[in-house]
Amino acid sequence: MRPVVNHEDKKSVPFTSDTKTIHVFVALCDNKYQGIVPVPEKIGNGQDPDNNLYWGCGFGVRTYFKKSKEWKFLESRKLQSGKLERIIFRHTTKNYYLVADAYDGQFIKNATVDFLNSSAGNEKDTLKTGKTVIGIGGNANLLAFTGHDGLMDFQLNQTFENTDKQKRDVIILACYSKKYFSPHLQKANVNPLVLTSGLMSPEAYTLHDAISGYLNSETSEQIRSRAAKAYSKYQKCSEKAARNLLVTGW
Repeated sequence: MRPVVNHEDKKSVPFTSDTKTIHVFVALCDNKYQGIVPVPEKIGNGQDPDNNLYWGCGFGVRTYFKKSKEWKFLESRKLQSGKLERIIFRHTTKNYYLVADAYDGQFIKNATVDFLNSSAGNEKDTLKTGKTVIGIGGNANLLAFTGHDGLMDFQLNQTFENTDKQKRDVIILACYSKKYFSPHLQKANVNPLVLTSGLMSPEAYTLHDAISGYLNSETSEQIRSRAAKAYSKYQKCSEKAARNLLVTGW
């Protein structure tokens, strides 16, 4: 059963037109509710964001971006139902905001559907931080999904067809994301910057460095190369292997 989503702002609220947003959907690692190779119990509790592998641990999204010199942490908000926490950052030199949502691991299907609907522009929202209203979901410029690839475990009957003719950039850091996400995004009119061709560890350094290239207006290939270098460094694998894993385009 899908939980009630906590919409902080009405969709009709206009957002500040000169600001741009990156919206990250994080499905918390969950030994109990996801078809993953089990990780240590403490970091694999999908209901505990503070200690979760993909959020509160050293290479989790919240911790890693908080330590980044490129991003200024603005605030954290506790959410209800399927989303446990939302964090908001502003880039230190560019007019970009980054919003990341931590989904309870048992609601990975919700996280996946929300990401797909947002990528197609069918689920748009806004939020206010300070005096600024920013666009999230389908109002964001870049959307990213990180975590387990739940599409390996469940099927979706929905279609995600773009209706507003806007092309959004996407990054999907999950195992075999090109294979499993591509069929659902064929009609979504997205630009796939970084996808994966095999098993991978979706920790935050890959996402962070890919976004750095994106904000520098680099090409898709350059962004992919940044992601591969980061993955190679932290996973202690060859850069060739990382480049084979992290791909761009369909």
